[in-house]
Amino acid sequence: MNSPTVFQVAIVGGGLAGLTCALHLSKSGIDVLLIEKHTYPRHRVCGEYVSNEVVPYLKRLGIDPFKEGAVPISTFEISTKNGGTARANLPLGGFGMSRYALDFLLFEKVKKDITTVFDQVNEIRFKDDLFTVTTQNGETYHSQFVIGAFGKRSNLDVLLQRSFIDERSPWLAVKGHYIFDFPEDRVSLHNFDGGYCGLSKTETGAVNACYLVKYEAFKKSSGIGDFQNTVMSQNPHLKTFFKNAMPVFERPLTIAQVSFHSKNPVEDHIFMIGDSAGLIHPLCGNGMAMAIHSAKLVSELLVEAFQSNTWDRSVLEVTYAKRWKQTFQSRLFYGRQLQRLLLNKTISHRGVQLVKNFPVLIPKLICKTHGTTF
Repeated sequence: MNSPTVFQVAIVGGGLAGLTCALHLSKSGIDVLLIEKHTYPRHRVCGEYVSNEVVPYLKRLGIDPFKEGAVPISTFEISTKNGGTARANLPLGGFGMSRYALDFLLFEKVKKDITTVFDQVNEIRFKDDLFTVTTQNGETYHSQFVIGAFGKRSNLDVLLQRSFIDERSPWLAVKGHYIFDFPEDRVSLHNFDGGYCGLSKTETGAVNACYLVKYEAFKKSSGIGDFQNTVMSQNPHLKTFFKNAMPVFERPLTIAQVSFHSKNPVEDHIFMIGDSAGLIHPLCGNGMAMAIHSAKLVSELLVEAFQSNTWDRSVLEVTYAKRWKQTFQSRLFYGRQLQRLLLNKTISHRGVQLVKNFPVLIPKLICKTHGTTF
């Protein structure tokens, strides 16, 4: 049955950014529709390390990750493919928490105050200052604003003819949980030929292992297990991990065509947040914090517009795009540069040796891809 209701805001995608946005808006009395393909809880491919920059904001929304079992993380470790290692304290620190737990926590907090539909969005149309959202099950919904929180890559990106969608990406992401004796206060980044792997503990005590690898390097192996035991295990840290760690998942989760191409924060009048607006390289350990921060940016803008009871859509769009770029453009730039350096065997080896001798450099580099508390 088609819904006659016109929502103030429809959020397409119920990941970290979408859920945070729904919680913020609903707390301000805004009528929110959330459309998400999958029910909760569920695992997602993600590094599952979050910078503490987001903690004050989450607490204002009624979410305290540490009370829910999040693991405090205060140290960072990086290694070259040969095992050369450097460590330093994280400037702000962070926490480890699975998306399975964090997304579910947010959904449980907000579900009574919003309308939630579990379905796939097939089309978003804007006409006469109103959005019409059509789902796979044939339902249509109307809203004054639409927020795109549908992740790294979606059928909607194709329908919206976003510029990045036709550009092939060489990256594959793989994630799994493992039982392994790993320091609770540490997040590690271990390099290997063709990519890098992050390790950190989650609220269950399991270690999240998430890595990004180029297809060119991966296709030389017969599968994930073979790649981990041969190519990745050339790094002695990863060799020890995959030799001794016990998998929790029946099989690892994967995402293909992970794109780091530039995206527009506003597309066809849709406000993009999280990975839909721009994806930072996982090696920066800041994607989850960026998703939460982008939800804050658009939520504050829309709350102000609704409270004033008047707005100019074009002004709101320009304002959001400007704020998004001011907040994240520098981080994305440094993320791209750091990735290029780490994937260069000679430079990465010398770089790790440099920061090993001068560990004060690591916090300075981390600050380039992280924000301050908000």
